[in-house]
Amino acid sequence: MSSYLTVSDRPLRLLGVFAHPDDEVFCVGGTLAQWTEAGNEAMIVSATRGQAGQIQDARVATRQTLGAVREQELRAGCAELGVERVACLDYTDGALAEVDAAQLAADVAVFIRDYQPDVVVTFGLDGGSGHPDHIAISVATTLACQLVARQDGWAPRLYYSAFPRQHGLLCHSLARWLATRGERVHGSDAFVQGLALVADEAALMGYVDDDVRAQWFSSGFAIVEQGERNGSLYLIVSGHAQVVAESEQGARRVLRTLGPGQFFGAEELAWQRAHAATVVATDTVTCLTLSAQAPTAFDGRGAVASDGVSQGEAARDGDAALSDLLCLDVSGGLERKVAALAAHRSQFAITPELLALAPIWQVMSHEYFEPVIFGALPAAAHSAEVRRASDALRLGAQAERLAVSA
Repeated sequence: MSSYLTVSDRPLRLLGVFAHPDDEVFCVGGTLAQWTEAGNEAMIVSATRGQAGQIQDARVATRQTLGAVREQELRAGCAELGVERVACLDYTDGALAEVDAAQLAADVAVFIRDYQPDVVVTFGLDGGSGHPDHIAISVATTLACQLVARQDGWAPRLYYSAFPRQHGLLCHSLARWLATRGERVHGSDAFVQGLALVADEAALMGYVDDDVRAQWFSSGFAIVEQGERNGSLYLIVSGHAQVVAESEQGARRVLRTLGPGQFFGAEELAWQRAHAATVVATDTVTCLTLSAQAPTAFDGRGAVASDGVSQGEAARDGDAALSDLLCLDVSGGLERKVAALAAHRSQFAITPELLALAPIWQVMSHEYFEPVIFGALPAAAHSAEVRRASDALRLGAQAERLAVSA
């Protein structure tokens, strides 16, 4: 492991250029963990300090201190990933799109010239989630690489971080995990909050295409009905519900009562079978609902209702998108990636209880990249060292074997 990415006579350098603290974790966290563990070097540049972000834990930051707190969180998260150099620019969070692109590119070019990276990673031109700041830093980083190539006669290899949407990955993997544990999983309030936050972020950033939403049900509402297939997993956030079995003769029997922190629908979703009982709200119930696809206003209910598009069709669509990208299996760095995410406490209030929920993190066990090929880079940009850096990033854990054999 110590040399699987060291394919030259000096450590390789990776420069990540992003808009906000915590972007680095979602885009390239696992890659950074494995890259630095192999003895290579990395640097992260954040264009802002994230001062317009959310405050998930008011004990660690206020609106006035958030920028400074998030910069320190960035440094702590990068330390978890083995990144030794971190820099924050003085641009305003939420306003990067208003900055002159040439000026922002010139600022990024300074870091490229100073750090001399073999590989640069940033957002794709769609910004991943479509965030205007993400798009602005992608454009600026692309222009900066072109600027260095044109003026200096060399260029790092540029990659866009990509987020191909994988159909129902979160709800299906979580349902299978829960189905093997029966009724033993009962999360605390912090667990519910953390799961909701991570699930929402995974969907927002495009790790998955799961529909993640909070739903409200009044007392007496049949949330799911015996005999129906609805392709959703439910986590009760507040309120209580009864699981009621109905016989062919119409007799009703209460099997158990569910409350906050408890799931239902896991076995039905995992094994693709109809619900064996009805779940009825006994007071006002709020659920975090994870579905393979968004419900529509005209979805039917009951045993005769259809559960929509087949997984096979959706999987084929996802496979087509994945085939065009470079994929790294970063499961070897996943624990450090999650630890880096937890370091961003103001944004992700993650508890040790949630850290043990393996299926949530497995959706982040692969990272995808799109190589950017410039039309007319000078010959020096295609040097053997840059090609080796490209191969290292693309091949991940296979690079050790290839480097040794070479």
